[in-house]
Amino acid sequence: MNTQVREEAYRRRDLPVCLGVRFLSEASTLALSVVIGWSVYKVSQTPLTLGIVGIVEFIPAVLMTLPAGELCDRLSPRPLVVAGLALQCFCALAFLALSMLQTKGLGFFYGVLLLLGTARAIAEPAAQALLPLLVPPDRLPRAIASNSTAWQMAIVLGPVVGGLCYAMGSTVAYLVCAVFFFAAMAGAMTFRERRPRSERMSLHGRIARVKEGFVFVRSRPVVLGALSLDLFAVLLGGATALLPVYAQDILKVGPQGLGVLRSAPAVGACLVGLALTRFPPERNVGPKLIAAVIVFGVATLVFALSRSAWVSWLALAVVGASDMVSVNIRTSLIQLATPDAMRGRVSAVNALFIGASSELGAFESGVAAALLGTVPAVALGGIGTIVAAAVWMIAFPAIRKADRVDVGLS
Repeated sequence: MNTQVREEAYRRRDLPVCLGVRFLSEASTLALSVVIGWSVYKVSQTPLTLGIVGIVEFIPAVLMTLPAGELCDRLSPRPLVVAGLALQCFCALAFLALSMLQTKGLGFFYGVLLLLGTARAIAEPAAQALLPLLVPPDRLPRAIASNSTAWQMAIVLGPVVGGLCYAMGSTVAYLVCAVFFFAAMAGAMTFRERRPRSERMSLHGRIARVKEGFVFVRSRPVVLGALSLDLFAVLLGGATALLPVYAQDILKVGPQGLGVLRSAPAVGACLVGLALTRFPPERNVGPKLIAAVIVFGVATLVFALSRSAWVSWLALAVVGASDMVSVNIRTSLIQLATPDAMRGRVSAVNALFIGASSELGAFESGVAAALLGTVPAVALGGIGTIVAAAVWMIAFPAIRKADRVDVGLS
């Protein structure tokens, strides 16, 4: 009984700390992204360099995410979260040094970005695997909504902070990001260990364990369909990478306006996330997931064609609101279907599908914008997202028929 009381006390303490860590780390990540994107485009004046930013972050995501998930299952999520945040803090300080030295070569920025992508690849699977350990299964959907809301609130404030700090100088923004990352790392260090250290195993055994994550996802048609649908939606419909072009050349709102535009999706997502904490989707989750992706594509198309800053902001807010519904349903499906012993590896597959598609989508957007123009590239991405949702309705009937979030258990 005393052990149960202590465990419940840890759960009550760790969940708010987890939300705080999520907020601080994501806010600093987005502030950093705004400053880097504006700086890179200001130097190069071509959207292709923004695409290169995405592919540079994509490389470590592909190489490191799955091994990080396997390591998370063998050790514990906490040390990987701490290590990833520490490395991100170091990267912010490295950007600070480049700014103080007034370095103009983009190669140095890309080098630090490669290290930053590695840090995120290490931390993200562990962060996803950690949350289910903090709450009982019946409270997990609401905890996921709370976690997503903290994440989206960070995306609301992070870009705005980045834009405002850039107005005072890029060094200020990099310093603020470093402080946020350090505070998040300190919070993560207070989490209680919940995984015993396992026995040593051969390299062959570790590779086999990594593959088990893919095998598990493939064996659950609803989970596989939800993951792959989100992958293509983000890959095709992501307009975020090209926001510096819109802010400078199309809408002409400057770096502060860029921060406001970057925060718009999170405003919509945050409002929907707050509603989902009270009213989580319980029935017809499959049709709701597909509908959310279609709305995502339509809003992306509206943003692409808009020439009004306010209309563009509202369209991006709808993008974020629809994405929040998709994230909540997809994450609930995955977490409720995954046994504790495989959370790290399955979370790594999820992070690879979603995170890597964001970086690869940024590269695709940059290349398409360089070849077709920025507006046609974003518009075609929105149309592609709508088409993908229609195709997935046919290719994955299990999604179309899914009624409850625990369907992934079967």
